[in-house]
Amino acid sequence: MIRPELPENEFERQLAVNKYQLLDTLPEESYDNITALMAYICEVPISLVSLLDRDRNYLKSHHGVPFNESPRDLSFCGHAINSDAAITIIEDSRKDERFFDNPLVTDHLAVFYAGVPLINSDGYKLGTLCVYDTKPRQLTEKQQNALIVMAKQVVSLFEERFQNIKLIQMQGRLQERYEALKKFASIVSHDLKSPMANIISLTELLESKNNTGLDEESLQYLRYIKTSSNALKDYIDGLFKFYDTDDILEGENEVLIVQDVIDELKLITNLDQSAAFRVEGSCECVITNKSALLQVLVNLVTNAIKYNPKDKNEIYIAFSENNSEYQFVVRDNGNGIPETHIEKIFDLFSVVGTKDKYGNIGTGIGLATVKKIIESLGGSISVTSKLNVGTTFTFTILKN
Repeated sequence: MIRPELPENEFERQLAVNKYQLLDTLPEESYDNITALMAYICEVPISLVSLLDRDRNYLKSHHGVPFNESPRDLSFCGHAINSDAAITIIEDSRKDERFFDNPLVTDHLAVFYAGVPLINSDGYKLGTLCVYDTKPRQLTEKQQNALIVMAKQVVSLFEERFQNIKLIQMQGRLQERYEALKKFASIVSHDLKSPMANIISLTELLESKNNTGLDEESLQYLRYIKTSSNALKDYIDGLFKFYDTDDILEGENEVLIVQDVIDELKLITNLDQSAAFRVEGSCECVITNKSALLQVLVNLVTNAIKYNPKDKNEIYIAFSENNSEYQFVVRDNGNGIPETHIEKIFDLFSVVGTKDKYGNIGTGIGLATVKKIIESLGGSISVTSKLNVGTTFTFTILKN
Protein backbone atom coordinates (compact mmCIF):
# COMPACT_ATOMS: atom_id res chain seq x y z
CA MET A 1 0.00 0.00 0.00
CA ILE A 2 1.22 3.50 -0.83
CA ARG A 3 -0.04 6.27 1.42
CA PRO A 4 -1.17 9.45 -0.37
CA GLU A 5 1.24 12.35 -0.09
CA LEU A 6 0.10 15.68 1.29
CA PRO A 7 -0.37 18.40 -1.34
CA GLU A 8 2.25 21.15 -1.43
CA ASN A 9 -0.41 23.67 -0.42
CA GLU A 10 -1.78 21.47 2.38
CA PHE A 11 -1.78 24.25 4.98
CA GLU A 12 -3.81 26.61 2.80
CA ARG A 13 -5.99 23.72 1.57
CA GLN A 14 -6.85 22.77 5.16
CA LEU A 15 -7.80 26.38 5.93
CA ALA A 16 -10.09 26.29 2.90
CA VAL A 17 -11.76 23.11 4.20
CA ASN A 18 -12.25 24.66 7.63
CA LYS A 19 -13.90 27.84 6.36
CA TYR A 20 -17.00 25.95 5.20
CA GLN A 21 -17.58 24.61 8.73
CA LEU A 22 -18.76 21.25 7.41
CA LEU A 23 -16.57 18.90 9.42
CA ASP A 24 -18.50 16.85 12.00
CA THR A 25 -21.85 18.30 10.96
CA LEU A 26 -25.12 16.39 10.85
CA PRO A 27 -26.31 14.73 7.63
CA GLU A 28 -28.08 17.04 5.18
CA GLU A 29 -30.65 16.02 2.63
CA SER A 30 -29.12 18.12 -0.15
CA TYR A 31 -25.87 16.11 -0.02
CA ASP A 32 -27.55 12.76 0.63
CA ASN A 33 -29.74 13.28 -2.45
CA ILE A 34 -26.63 13.75 -4.58
CA THR A 35 -24.87 10.60 -3.33
CA ALA A 36 -28.06 8.55 -3.74
CA LEU A 37 -28.45 9.86 -7.28
CA MET A 38 -24.83 9.14 -8.21
CA ALA A 39 -25.08 5.59 -6.86
CA TYR A 40 -28.13 5.11 -9.09
CA ILE A 41 -26.59 6.69 -12.19
CA CYS A 42 -23.28 4.86 -11.85
CA GLU A 43 -24.99 1.60 -10.81
CA VAL A 44 -22.82 1.16 -7.72
CA PRO A 45 -23.66 0.40 -4.06
CA ILE A 46 -21.56 3.17 -2.51
CA SER A 47 -21.34 6.91 -3.12
CA LEU A 48 -19.64 9.50 -0.89
CA VAL A 49 -19.04 13.22 -0.46
CA SER A 50 -15.70 13.37 1.29
CA LEU A 51 -13.66 16.14 2.87
CA LEU A 52 -9.99 15.52 3.55
CA ASP A 53 -9.20 16.67 7.08
CA ARG A 54 -5.77 16.64 8.74
CA ASP A 55 -5.63 12.92 9.49
CA ARG A 56 -8.96 11.60 8.28
CA ASN A 57 -11.31 11.38 5.37
CA TYR A 58 -14.56 12.86 6.70
CA LEU A 59 -17.70 11.75 4.85
CA LYS A 60 -20.24 14.55 4.70
CA SER A 61 -22.60 12.12 2.97
CA HIS A 62 -22.13 8.35 2.96
CA HIS A 63 -24.55 6.35 0.84
CA GLY A 64 -24.05 2.60 1.23
CA VAL A 65 -21.65 2.54 4.21
CA PRO A 66 -22.42 2.88 7.95
CA PHE A 67 -19.40 5.01 8.94
CA ASN A 68 -18.71 8.72 8.32
CA GLU A 69 -14.92 8.84 8.44
CA SER A 70 -11.82 6.77 7.76
CA PRO A 71 -8.05 7.31 8.18
CA ARG A 72 -6.63 9.67 5.59
CA ASP A 73 -3.61 7.40 5.07
CA LEU A 74 -5.95 4.71 3.72
CA SER A 75 -8.11 6.95 1.56
CA PHE A 76 -8.45 6.65 -2.19
CA CYS A 77 -9.53 10.30 -2.19
CA GLY A 78 -6.11 11.37 -0.87
CA HIS A 79 -4.64 10.11 -4.15
CA ALA A 80 -7.46 11.59 -6.22
CA ILE A 81 -6.83 15.18 -5.04
CA ASN A 82 -3.13 14.81 -5.95
CA SER A 83 -4.03 13.97 -9.53
CA ASP A 84 -4.37 16.55 -12.29
CA ALA A 85 -7.06 14.45 -13.96
CA ALA A 86 -10.67 15.63 -13.92
CA ILE A 87 -11.67 12.19 -12.63
CA THR A 88 -9.60 9.42 -11.04
CA ILE A 89 -10.75 5.90 -11.94
CA ILE A 90 -9.38 2.66 -10.45
CA GLU A 91 -11.10 -0.25 -12.15
CA ASP A 92 -9.59 -2.98 -9.94
CA SER A 93 -7.76 -1.80 -6.83
CA ARG A 94 -6.49 -5.37 -6.19
CA LYS A 95 -4.17 -4.96 -9.15
CA ASP A 96 -2.96 -1.47 -8.17
CA GLU A 97 0.22 -1.27 -6.11
CA ARG A 98 -1.17 1.71 -4.20
CA PHE A 99 -4.18 -0.21 -2.87
CA PHE A 100 -3.92 -4.00 -3.20
CA ASP A 101 -3.19 -4.52 0.50
CA ASN A 102 -5.18 -1.51 1.75
CA PRO A 103 -7.62 -2.52 4.56
CA LEU A 104 -10.41 -0.79 2.61
CA VAL A 105 -9.75 -3.31 -0.14
CA THR A 106 -8.98 -6.45 1.89
CA ASP A 107 -11.58 -5.90 4.63
CA HIS A 108 -14.29 -3.82 2.96
CA LEU A 109 -13.95 -4.98 -0.68
CA ALA A 110 -13.42 -1.49 -2.11
CA VAL A 111 -12.46 -2.84 -5.51
CA PHE A 112 -13.69 -0.18 -7.93
CA TYR A 113 -13.27 3.54 -7.33
CA ALA A 114 -14.05 6.72 -9.27
CA GLY A 115 -13.60 10.14 -7.70
CA VAL A 116 -13.84 13.77 -8.85
CA PRO A 117 -12.03 16.44 -6.81
CA LEU A 118 -14.21 19.09 -5.18
CA ILE A 119 -12.38 22.25 -6.23
CA ASN A 120 -13.54 25.50 -4.65
CA SER A 121 -13.51 28.97 -6.20
CA ASP A 122 -9.94 29.56 -4.99
CA GLY A 123 -8.66 26.38 -6.64
CA TYR A 124 -8.23 24.26 -3.50
CA LYS A 125 -9.18 20.57 -3.64
CA LEU A 126 -11.28 20.04 -0.56
CA GLY A 127 -12.25 16.42 -1.07
CA THR A 128 -14.12 14.35 -3.63
CA LEU A 129 -17.45 13.15 -4.90
CA CYS A 130 -16.75 9.47 -5.39
CA VAL A 131 -18.33 6.07 -5.99
CA TYR A 132 -17.23 2.53 -5.05
CA ASP A 133 -18.12 -0.97 -6.08
CA THR A 134 -17.17 -4.36 -4.67
CA LYS A 135 -16.23 -5.71 -8.08
CA PRO A 136 -14.18 -4.49 -11.06
CA ARG A 137 -16.09 -2.32 -13.49
CA GLN A 138 -15.96 0.67 -15.84
CA LEU A 139 -18.00 3.85 -16.11
CA THR A 140 -19.55 4.98 -19.35
CA GLU A 141 -18.70 8.41 -20.67
CA LYS A 142 -22.13 9.66 -19.61
CA GLN A 143 -21.64 8.32 -16.09
CA GLN A 144 -18.24 10.00 -15.84
CA ASN A 145 -19.69 13.31 -17.06
CA ALA A 146 -22.52 13.04 -14.56
CA LEU A 147 -20.01 12.53 -11.74
CA ILE A 148 -18.02 15.58 -12.86
CA VAL A 149 -21.12 17.77 -13.17
CA MET A 150 -22.50 16.73 -9.78
CA ALA A 151 -19.14 17.43 -8.14
CA LYS A 152 -19.54 21.03 -9.27
CA GLN A 153 -23.00 21.03 -7.73
CA VAL A 154 -21.54 19.85 -4.42
CA VAL A 155 -19.05 22.72 -4.52
CA SER A 156 -21.93 25.12 -5.22
CA LEU A 157 -23.57 23.90 -2.02
CA PHE A 158 -20.29 24.51 -0.19
CA GLU A 159 -20.08 28.06 -1.52
CA GLU A 160 -23.73 28.76 -0.70
CA ARG A 161 -23.08 27.59 2.86
CA PHE A 162 -20.04 29.86 3.12
CA GLN A 163 -22.03 32.85 1.92
CA ASN A 164 -24.69 32.08 4.53
CA ILE A 165 -21.98 31.89 7.20
CA LYS A 166 -20.64 35.29 6.16
CA LEU A 167 -24.15 36.72 6.13
CA ILE A 168 -24.85 35.42 9.65
CA GLN A 169 -21.53 36.82 10.87
CA MET A 170 -22.30 40.18 9.27
CA GLN A 171 -25.76 40.20 10.85
CA GLY A 172 -24.16 39.47 14.20
CA ARG A 173 -21.70 42.34 13.81
CA LEU A 174 -24.46 44.70 12.71
CA GLN A 175 -26.58 43.66 15.69
CA GLU A 176 -23.65 44.32 18.02
CA ARG A 177 -23.11 47.74 16.48
CA TYR A 178 -26.80 48.50 16.70
CA GLU A 179 -26.94 47.53 20.37
CA ALA A 180 -23.84 49.63 21.06
CA LEU A 181 -25.37 52.60 19.24
CA LYS A 182 -28.66 52.12 21.04
CA LYS A 183 -26.83 52.08 24.38
CA PHE A 184 -24.88 55.18 23.35
CA ALA A 185 -28.08 56.99 22.38
CA SER A 186 -29.64 56.08 25.72
CA ILE A 187 -26.62 57.27 27.68
CA VAL A 188 -26.32 60.50 25.71
CA SER A 189 -30.04 61.17 26.05
CA HIS A 190 -29.98 60.56 29.80
CA ASP A 191 -26.78 62.50 30.47
CA LEU A 192 -27.70 65.52 28.35
CA LYS A 193 -31.36 65.90 29.26
CA SER A 194 -30.77 67.31 32.72
CA PRO A 195 -28.13 69.96 31.83
CA MET A 196 -30.10 70.88 28.70
CA ALA A 197 -33.26 71.41 30.78
CA ASN A 198 -31.21 73.55 33.18
CA ILE A 199 -29.90 75.70 30.33
CA ILE A 200 -33.44 76.28 29.05
CA SER A 201 -34.80 77.10 32.52
CA LEU A 202 -31.93 79.43 33.37
CA THR A 203 -32.24 81.19 30.03
CA GLU A 204 -35.95 81.76 30.56
CA LEU A 205 -35.30 82.96 34.13
CA LEU A 206 -32.58 85.35 32.99
CA GLU A 207 -34.79 86.61 30.21
CA SER A 208 -37.73 87.30 32.55
CA LYS A 209 -35.66 88.96 35.30
CA ASN A 210 -33.68 91.17 32.99
CA ASN A 211 -36.33 92.02 30.48
CA THR A 212 -35.87 95.72 31.22
CA GLY A 213 -32.18 95.63 32.10
CA LEU A 214 -30.87 94.15 28.85
CA ASP A 215 -30.77 95.79 25.49
CA GLU A 216 -32.59 94.23 22.53
CA GLU A 217 -29.42 92.61 21.17
CA SER A 218 -28.76 90.81 24.48
CA LEU A 219 -32.35 89.64 24.68
CA GLN A 220 -32.06 88.33 21.13
CA TYR A 221 -28.98 86.35 22.16
CA LEU A 222 -30.97 84.80 25.00
CA ARG A 223 -33.72 83.85 22.57
CA TYR A 224 -31.12 82.26 20.30
CA ILE A 225 -29.77 80.22 23.22
CA LYS A 226 -33.26 79.08 24.20
CA THR A 227 -34.22 78.18 20.62
CA SER A 228 -31.00 76.25 20.05
CA SER A 229 -31.35 74.47 23.39
CA ASN A 230 -34.92 73.43 22.60
CA ALA A 231 -33.86 72.19 19.17
CA LEU A 232 -31.06 70.13 20.72
CA LYS A 233 -33.47 68.73 23.32
CA ASP A 234 -35.88 67.67 20.57
CA TYR A 235 -33.00 66.07 18.69
CA ILE A 236 -31.90 64.09 21.75
CA ASP A 237 -35.47 62.99 22.50
CA GLY A 238 -36.00 61.92 18.89
CA LEU A 239 -32.76 59.98 18.79
CA PHE A 240 -33.68 58.11 21.94
CA LYS A 241 -37.15 57.29 20.59
CA PHE A 242 -35.67 55.93 17.36
CA TYR A 243 -33.47 53.45 19.20
CA ASP A 244 -36.14 52.75 21.79
CA THR A 245 -38.67 51.40 19.29
CA ASP A 246 -37.51 47.80 19.85
CA ASP A 247 -38.81 48.01 23.42
CA ILE A 248 -42.12 49.35 22.14
CA LEU A 249 -42.44 46.52 19.62
CA GLU A 250 -41.97 43.93 22.35
CA GLY A 251 -45.48 44.78 23.58
CA GLU A 252 -48.23 42.24 23.05
CA ASN A 253 -50.86 42.60 20.34
CA GLU A 254 -54.30 43.45 21.64
CA VAL A 255 -57.78 44.12 20.35
CA LEU A 256 -58.15 47.88 19.89
CA ILE A 257 -61.36 49.78 19.25
CA VAL A 258 -60.33 52.18 16.52
CA GLN A 259 -62.48 55.04 17.78
CA ASP A 260 -60.84 54.81 21.21
CA VAL A 261 -57.42 55.05 19.56
CA ILE A 262 -58.56 58.10 17.59
CA ASP A 263 -59.96 59.77 20.72
CA GLU A 264 -56.67 59.20 22.53
CA LEU A 265 -54.79 60.50 19.50
CA LYS A 266 -56.79 63.75 19.57
CA LEU A 267 -56.07 64.29 23.25
CA ILE A 268 -52.33 63.86 22.70
CA THR A 269 -51.91 65.92 19.54
CA ASN A 270 -54.62 68.58 19.39
CA LEU A 271 -53.79 70.43 22.61
CA ASP A 272 -54.79 73.87 21.34
CA GLN A 273 -57.90 72.56 19.55
CA SER A 274 -56.66 74.14 16.32
CA ALA A 275 -57.28 71.11 14.11
CA ALA A 276 -60.57 69.74 12.83
CA PHE A 277 -60.61 65.95 12.51
CA ARG A 278 -62.63 63.93 10.03
CA VAL A 279 -62.53 60.17 10.54
CA GLU A 280 -63.85 57.40 8.30
CA GLY A 281 -63.43 53.66 8.63
CA SER A 282 -64.78 50.29 7.59
CA CYS A 283 -63.59 48.34 10.62
CA GLU A 284 -64.38 48.85 14.25
CA CYS A 285 -61.41 46.97 15.74
CA VAL A 286 -57.82 46.17 14.91
CA ILE A 287 -55.51 43.65 16.52
CA THR A 288 -52.00 45.05 16.85
CA ASN A 289 -49.45 46.62 19.18
CA LYS A 290 -51.22 49.67 20.64
CA SER A 291 -48.08 51.60 21.63
CA ALA A 292 -46.55 51.12 18.18
CA LEU A 293 -49.70 52.15 16.30
CA LEU A 294 -50.27 55.17 18.53
CA GLN A 295 -46.67 56.36 18.13
CA VAL A 296 -47.00 56.22 14.34
CA LEU A 297 -50.30 58.13 14.33
CA VAL A 298 -49.12 60.70 16.88
CA ASN A 299 -46.02 61.46 14.81
CA LEU A 300 -47.95 61.85 11.55
CA VAL A 301 -50.76 63.97 13.07
CA THR A 302 -48.36 66.13 15.10
CA ASN A 303 -46.39 66.91 11.94
CA ALA A 304 -49.63 67.68 10.09
CA ILE A 305 -50.56 70.24 12.76
CA LYS A 306 -47.10 71.77 13.31
CA TYR A 307 -46.32 72.24 9.62
CA ASN A 308 -49.68 73.73 8.64
CA PRO A 309 -49.71 77.55 8.89
CA LYS A 310 -53.22 77.84 7.48
CA ASP A 311 -56.00 79.25 9.65
CA LYS A 312 -58.15 76.16 9.16
CA ASN A 313 -56.19 73.00 9.95
CA GLU A 314 -57.93 69.86 8.70
CA ILE A 315 -56.86 66.29 9.49
CA TYR A 316 -58.47 63.38 7.65
CA ILE A 317 -57.97 59.84 8.97
CA ALA A 318 -59.29 56.71 7.25
CA PHE A 319 -58.88 53.06 8.09
CA SER A 320 -59.84 49.79 6.42
CA GLU A 321 -58.83 46.14 6.27
CA ASN A 322 -58.54 43.18 3.94
CA ASN A 323 -57.67 39.54 4.51
CA SER A 324 -54.02 40.16 5.29
CA GLU A 325 -53.55 43.73 6.54
CA TYR A 326 -54.95 46.92 7.99
CA GLN A 327 -54.63 50.16 6.02
CA PHE A 328 -54.50 53.68 7.45
CA VAL A 329 -54.57 57.03 5.68
CA VAL A 330 -53.57 60.34 7.30
CA ARG A 331 -54.12 63.44 5.16
CA ASP A 332 -53.74 67.14 5.93
CA ASN A 333 -54.44 70.40 4.09
CA GLY A 334 -51.02 71.92 4.76
CA ASN A 335 -48.44 73.44 2.43
CA GLY A 336 -47.27 70.05 1.13
CA ILE A 337 -43.80 68.63 0.65
CA PRO A 338 -41.58 69.62 -2.31
CA GLU A 339 -41.23 66.80 -4.82
CA THR A 340 -37.44 66.86 -4.46
CA HIS A 341 -37.76 65.88 -0.79
CA ILE A 342 -40.43 63.16 -1.08
CA GLU A 343 -37.99 60.29 -1.65
CA LYS A 344 -35.78 61.08 1.37
CA ILE A 345 -38.22 62.16 4.08
CA PHE A 346 -38.05 58.71 5.71
CA ASP A 347 -34.24 58.72 5.85
CA LEU A 348 -32.75 59.14 9.30
CA PHE A 349 -31.52 62.73 9.91
CA SER A 350 -32.98 63.89 6.60
CA VAL A 351 -34.40 67.40 7.13
CA VAL A 352 -36.48 69.32 4.58
CA GLY A 353 -35.39 72.60 6.14
CA THR A 354 -38.87 74.07 6.52
CA LYS A 355 -39.70 75.63 9.88
CA ASP A 356 -42.90 74.65 11.62
CA LYS A 357 -45.42 77.28 12.69
CA TYR A 358 -43.54 77.69 15.97
CA GLY A 359 -40.30 78.54 14.16
CA ASN A 360 -38.57 75.20 14.78
CA ILE A 361 -36.86 72.92 12.25
CA GLY A 362 -37.36 69.17 12.57
CA THR A 363 -34.65 66.69 13.54
CA GLY A 364 -35.14 64.23 10.67
CA ILE A 365 -35.75 61.40 13.14
CA GLY A 366 -39.55 61.26 13.52
CA LEU A 367 -40.51 59.87 10.11
CA ALA A 368 -37.52 57.49 10.14
CA THR A 369 -38.91 56.13 13.42
CA VAL A 370 -42.37 55.83 11.88
CA LYS A 371 -41.03 53.81 8.95
CA LYS A 372 -38.99 51.58 11.24
CA ILE A 373 -42.02 50.77 13.40
CA ILE A 374 -44.30 50.09 10.44
CA GLU A 375 -41.81 47.79 8.73
CA SER A 376 -41.27 45.95 12.01
CA LEU A 377 -45.03 45.35 12.07
CA GLY A 378 -44.80 43.81 8.60
CA GLY A 379 -46.22 46.80 6.77
CA SER A 380 -45.13 49.63 4.50
CA ILE A 381 -45.66 53.38 4.22
CA SER A 382 -45.89 55.76 1.28
CA VAL A 383 -46.53 59.46 0.82
CA THR A 384 -48.04 61.71 -1.82
CA SER A 385 -48.07 65.48 -1.63
CA LYS A 386 -49.14 68.53 -3.57
CA LEU A 387 -47.82 71.99 -2.77
CA ASN A 388 -50.36 74.31 -1.13
CA VAL A 389 -52.92 71.48 -1.11
CA GLY A 390 -51.67 68.95 1.43
CA THR A 391 -49.93 65.66 2.12
CA THR A 392 -51.25 62.11 2.40
CA PHE A 393 -49.48 59.30 4.26
CA THR A 394 -50.74 55.76 3.63
CA PHE A 395 -49.46 52.87 5.70
CA THR A 396 -50.33 49.24 6.28
CA ILE A 397 -49.90 46.86 9.21
CA LEU A 398 -49.81 43.11 8.71
CA LYS A 399 -52.51 41.12 10.43
CA ASN A 400 -51.19 38.45 12.80
